[in-house]
Amino acid sequence: MYTLAHLSDPHLGPLPQPKLRELASKRVIGYVNWRRNRVSLHLEEPLARLVDDMLSTTPDHIAVTGDLVNLALKAEIETARQWLGALGPARDVSVIPGNHDAYVPGALGHAWRSWADHMTDDAKPLSAAGERFPFIRRRGPIAVVGTSSAVATGPFMATGSFGPGQAQRLTDCLRGLGKEGLFRVVMVHHPPLSGATGWYKRLVGGSRFRAAVREAGAELVLHGHTHRRSIGWIGHVPVIGVPAASNAGHAHGAGYNLFRIGGEPNAWQVEMIERGLSGPSAPVIEMDRRHLYRDGRIVNEATRDAAGQAAPDLREAR
Repeated sequence: MYTLAHLSDPHLGPLPQPKLRELASKRVIGYVNWRRNRVSLHLEEPLARLVDDMLSTTPDHIAVTGDLVNLALKAEIETARQWLGALGPARDVSVIPGNHDAYVPGALGHAWRSWADHMTDDAKPLSAAGERFPFIRRRGPIAVVGTSSAVATGPFMATGSFGPGQAQRLTDCLRGLGKEGLFRVVMVHHPPLSGATGWYKRLVGGSRFRAAVREAGAELVLHGHTHRRSIGWIGHVPVIGVPAASNAGHAHGAGYNLFRIGGEPNAWQVEMIERGLSGPSAPVIEMDRRHLYRDGRIVNEATRDAAGQAAPDLREAR
């Protein structure tokens, strides 16, 4: 049995004091928003408790689906590099960037260089990390496929982009990994399902991502960005979202998922365990447990949001 852990959107704090020249951009709006709102929503203490609980389960691999930072200040990116190192060896921790990691032009390149050893393709030298997505990391029975939807956007926008070049490369690599008989896990920051977010936070080119998965196949898609628990579908492929890992709120408090993966092609066994906080000062507990695959069959169980109601973005993508 192989255990994969998934967390996202830690929005690491505290936010360092930006220099005046660093605020001469979209960052000034983000900084005001942080001071007014996010400083009380994304806290270090819940994140630390969540990570301690996750590491206590001794996962074989950890997938982090972006938004490690807030304004993509150079000091933040360095802090994120150290935080990734604390999760485990680079071989055992894969990361992709989110829109906050590409907050302003030039920031994404700095993040790539700083976090390169966590997003290196097995078949490419470290110096090529971040130059082109997707990357592939084969680990036991699984293949971790890291894509990037992160782009710098204008004020009040948080859209992602998935272009035709990356879509073709994703199709090709998923098809090849399928022939190898590996359990294919695709990481993307923005949810690839139509209607999963507001238009200003959507994935531009999401139809290309869905077409690649539908055409070439995959076993699991992991995303962040929405800061909420969700399960959707691209055909028969589960698409899983998690809350922000530092979220101190009540409705979708900080959480992460574990996937226990066993079996073999056409006979996969996958159990998904959701763990998280029911409140800012509450302990980390098991929130839910379900089978995604049993005896090679997809288990399309009813899914619920934190209040027990059907979440609006739980749907099969067309």
